[in-house]
Amino acid sequence: MAANCRSIRRPLPVHVATFTRSTPDTAARVWVDANGNVTWGDVATVVNPWDEYSLEETIVQAKAGGGESTVIAIGSDLHNDALKHSMAMGVANALRVEEPTADMNDSLVWSALAAGAIRKIGAVDLVIFGKESVDLATDQHTYQLARRLGWTMLSYVSAILEADYPAGTIKVEKMLEQGKQVVSARLPAVISVMKGINEPRYPNFLGIRKAAKATIPVWTAADLGIELPRAATAILGFANPPERDQSSEIINAGDLEANTRALVDRLFEEKVL
Repeated sequence: MAANCRSIRRPLPVHVATFTRSTPDTAARVWVDANGNVTWGDVATVVNPWDEYSLEETIVQAKAGGGESTVIAIGSDLHNDALKHSMAMGVANALRVEEPTADMNDSLVWSALAAGAIRKIGAVDLVIFGKESVDLATDQHTYQLARRLGWTMLSYVSAILEADYPAGTIKVEKMLEQGKQVVSARLPAVISVMKGINEPRYPNFLGIRKAAKATIPVWTAADLGIELPRAATAILGFANPPERDQSSEIINAGDLEANTRALVDRLFEEKVL
């Protein structure tokens, strides 16, 4: 559970926020039903697996700064389970933002709601995301949130090396394709963290009981005092992948050389070579 944070200083309590969502279990069978809807049957949803690391880092950073932690979900009450799980882990506060008339899966709409929530909370020093949403395989909303807030954006963070709140700076280690990079940036900031940054804790019994009793407030665009942008994208439909031809062919043309020639000939026929 120890985070890769070398030092953290601040005369006033730090406030760290994070976002989460409920997703299908990655082990569940997901398919498109006859009505064109994505379903995973009766399998329960789980907290987005990448968010386990951002939740843990949020808890650790807030505790190190002697301050507050808040987890936010954008969307319907489907995501309440993820919020409860976050509180059971140790995040102090939880809230949900929902605007039923808007397409909350559109990243421009999502980031507008998220930015409104951060501004309404006020005095947030750091927003921590997981690498991506495992169900939609997207992360552009993290960059759009940083842009709307006018904050620094640091992605693929593998370690927070130093958080100097009096100076308003943060130093992190970022994963690159061929190595690592150490970056210093101004706070407040938005960061997305990688899997190896910490070891997420398991919720304990007391945490689970406390989370179960918690009431999660719900904010709307009106509560945030914002006008939402028009959605830039629209999901036109889903389809199951086409069934593959599972037939196989055994080549037995004689000796090894003959088998090799026959195999090459078949590969040419199928235009593989």
